[in-house]
Amino acid sequence: MSRKRIGFFTRLLDDVPAPERYRLATAQIRHAEALGYHAAWVAQHHFNGAEGGLPSPFPFLSYVAAQTSRIRLGTGVVTLTMEDPVRVAEDAVVTDALSGGRLEIGVGSGGTPSSFTAFGRDFADRRGVYDAHLATLRKAWVGDALPGDNRLYPAAAGLDQRVWQATFSVGGGIKAGQDGDGLLLSRTQPRPKDTPLASLADLQLPIVESYHANLPSGVAPRILASRSVFVADTRAEARALAEDGLRKVAQHFQSIGHVFPGDTLDDLIFAMDCHVGTPEEVAESLAADRVLDHATEIAVQVHSVDPPHDFILRSIELFATQVAPALGWIETPYPARLRATAV
Repeated sequence: MSRKRIGFFTRLLDDVPAPERYRLATAQIRHAEALGYHAAWVAQHHFNGAEGGLPSPFPFLSYVAAQTSRIRLGTGVVTLTMEDPVRVAEDAVVTDALSGGRLEIGVGSGGTPSSFTAFGRDFADRRGVYDAHLATLRKAWVGDALPGDNRLYPAAAGLDQRVWQATFSVGGGIKAGQDGDGLLLSRTQPRPKDTPLASLADLQLPIVESYHANLPSGVAPRILASRSVFVADTRAEARALAEDGLRKVAQHFQSIGHVFPGDTLDDLIFAMDCHVGTPEEVAESLAADRVLDHATEIAVQVHSVDPPHDFILRSIELFATQVAPALGWIETPYPARLRATAV
């Protein structure tokens, strides 16, 4: 596998009140920065704290920017259909300025129908609304006039070149390619009813192919694959924590009609596309993921294992110091080399 940038992704799901979630996520991002991660990505979720703990990513990323210096900060994603695009453009510009130009903008159309009602939106209209809002974002960021002959202040410093589009579909891959944007691929996605045992690669490789086929000439591909990765020092530790976390998530999915291929831990790991184990086991598992051959970046998240904070920190470290170097994605980070020399 070729060199690629590594990132950390969080939905801010630590099992604590919201202020503590934000503190712990900040600590996790700072830890990732110290270990050489290229980027940190946060998800936006409205209303349901069990699905995600952050409805407003820009204030949080501005806070994180003040406590970091190098790591890039990304939205994965802003649910653009439920937002005023001019306000998103303004909030993004201010966050980018406060971070020293480190912001990456991931956008998507949203997938939770019940959330749309609170924003006065119709879920059935999301595709058209998304396209219109994305066009307004671009218009604002390149300095074009908005209604009333208004122009964005402060001016955007290249944000229109840092857009990433998230999608589950070939059509979404075509649009991201045609627009010359980055492509965001999810850590997991729903299987068609007629192919419940399809691999994640079976679903995502056609999206990648459509993206490449539609990129304008001369535009370099940007493909970020998010993956559920939990690395621990021992196999027993990794599987015990995975058993606890994945069974909780499986109960929820089964309650709303999802069917799993079986009830063993390995069945759950397969169904939720997780890479769990020691550094050696996780490296072997990721090496078999055919989508990653095409990714320019990978962002790892501990969901849906969701272990306690200290184990998240350790997983972040083991991935950077052992898994990614073993796969040839990065060199061993400087802190790990320093420790090895000291020993």
